[in-house]
Amino acid sequence: MITGSNRGIGLEFVRQYAASGWKVIATCRTPIGVGELATIAGDIEVHGLDVSDPYQINHLAKDLGDTPLDVLINSAGIFGPKGYTTADIDYQEWMKVIDINVFSPLKVSLAFADHVARSEHKKIITISSMMGSIGANTGGGDTIYRSSKSAVNSVMRGFAAEVKGRHIAVRVLHPGWVRTDMGGASADLSAEESVRGMRAVIDSLELSSSGTFYNYNGTELPW
Repeated sequence: MITGSNRGIGLEFVRQYAASGWKVIATCRTPIGVGELATIAGDIEVHGLDVSDPYQINHLAKDLGDTPLDVLINSAGIFGPKGYTTADIDYQEWMKVIDINVFSPLKVSLAFADHVARSEHKKIITISSMMGSIGANTGGGDTIYRSSKSAVNSVMRGFAAEVKGRHIAVRVLHPGWVRTDMGGASADLSAEESVRGMRAVIDSLELSSSGTFYNYNGTELPW
């Protein structure tokens, strides 16, 4: 199951997993007129899901019944405002970013934990960013986005410890600087390259390495 699946990295996850023969549950806010998502061949179910709406999250979890989810990928996220200084941060916009980037991945992970626990692979993945690494932050800037990714890293680290007894493995991933609407046209990687790398990192995840932060290329990152 992949959230934010109608564009960017989420869309590429759908494309690659479907091409590899997986059944994919793809979610996005508006399942009508999903554009490119509708053209991808494979065993794909598209469901409407606004990840900021707890009712919709719980409703979809109930609709899926006893469906096992081998891999749950929290891909939905936003960058928020750009071009500000710390002196002129818009705190209301900051809360919107925190809601989508921090609250929502946890709410989705909690709601679908039972589905993941009854599967074979039992993996929950959250797409974060190197910009959320406190240890690697030597330049500052983009406080809103950085703080949201630092926060979700911390949340998922704790969540990993809480669900380890259910044999669910959790990992946070940096996708690299990717040519998407968020990353821009001058970014280093195509979505295809980024997702191919992340899928290998997902494949390598075991319960013994749960609660870790990895780059798309397979290297572990500092918190």
